[in-house]
Amino acid sequence: MTTDTPHDPAVSFGAVTKTFGTVRAADGLDLTVRRGETVALLGRNGAGKSTAIGLLLGLDEPDSGRVALFGGTPDRAVAAGRVGAMLQEGRPVPRVTVRELVGFVARTYPSPMPVAEALALAGLTELADRRVDRLSGGQTQRVRFAVALAGNPELIVLDEPTAALDVEARQEFWDSMRGYARRGNTVLFSTHYLEEADEHADRIVVLDSGRILAEGTSAELKRAAGGGLVSFDLAGGPTDWLGLLPGVTSFEIRGDRARLRSTDPDDTVRALAQRDAIRSLEVAPVSLNDAFLSLTRNPHTAPKTLETSR
Repeated sequence: MTTDTPHDPAVSFGAVTKTFGTVRAADGLDLTVRRGETVALLGRNGAGKSTAIGLLLGLDEPDSGRVALFGGTPDRAVAAGRVGAMLQEGRPVPRVTVRELVGFVARTYPSPMPVAEALALAGLTELADRRVDRLSGGQTQRVRFAVALAGNPELIVLDEPTAALDVEARQEFWDSMRGYARRGNTVLFSTHYLEEADEHADRIVVLDSGRILAEGTSAELKRAAGGGLVSFDLAGGPTDWLGLLPGVTSFEIRGDRARLRSTDPDDTVRALAQRDAIRSLEVAPVSLNDAFLSLTRNPHTAPKTLETSR
């Protein structure tokens, strides 16, 4: 029996492949998540996010390659309570209270988190004696979080954790998650809300067709996508000269307004200042949404454009 060392990463995928019929959902996937990191998985529908999570949790076996958690097999880490998970599927358990449910799950693990601690961390102390099937959507999601915490995990895995929640419930959920991460724990989550990845992830991994398209911090991904956006009113003028401006990598016209993506917005603005009748000039950083769209629209060249691709 092997034991992990502090140098082992929390998550390691090595050349992992997984095929469902004719769909290659993991295609030579290499991914490492260090202990204490919060990592977001982004990708279009069918990019391989849920497959990666299923392989990580031992719900599926890879066709080839190796998946390791804390240096060992996923099933061993899950059984030991070192991994907690919130998946998209699941229904409220009827006729039991929040405290009863979390306590029942905790007793299935060898070294569980105290129930009161799990409830407090999930923001459920005041709801502990309420029936689970009589809670709101946001409250139910916090119960699922408390259940995931029951084994006292070092790693928590979240598959679209705030889907269908309103803005307030999403904020409450992430407040709880930050409390968990501040303890030095590891978080891996997939989401369609890019602002969540932007705000909460130490590192973002963009998947496409079962492969890593690009990875890095939010700032690194934004820089790779073009640095900044320069926009101004065209006033009915021609557009053929826009792509010749210094720093401009692409542009689009919306109505009578030009939007330029530039690797050096300062140079672009200086060149524009030499032209007459440039009106309503605005300069803004590229958003994570812009970066994501740029990467996924050009999947064959995206890794080469990101300096920090691993």
